[in-house]
Amino acid sequence: MALRFTVQGDDEQETAAGLALLVAAGLQLAMPPRELTDRRWMARAVPGTTKAPTVTDDGRGPVATG
Repeated sequence: MALRFTVQGDDEQETAAGLALLVAAGLQLAMPPRELTDRRWMARAVPGTTKAPTVTDDGRGPVATG
C-alpha cells in the first residue's frame, strides 16, 4: 500500500505552507503545489521510506493471475 499525504489550499502560498509542515514532519515532496481546476491548489508528500519501483515491481502492488 502506498501512502500519500495531500494538502489542498485556496492559493499557492497556502498550499506551500501546508506542504512545508508535512516536510518538517519528515515526509518527502512528491508533488509541488499545482493549480487544478476551479482555482484549487494541491500538493503531495510521501513517507521517506517509500520503496521506489524496480524493473520487476512496477509499483502497482500485488497482482492476481487467472
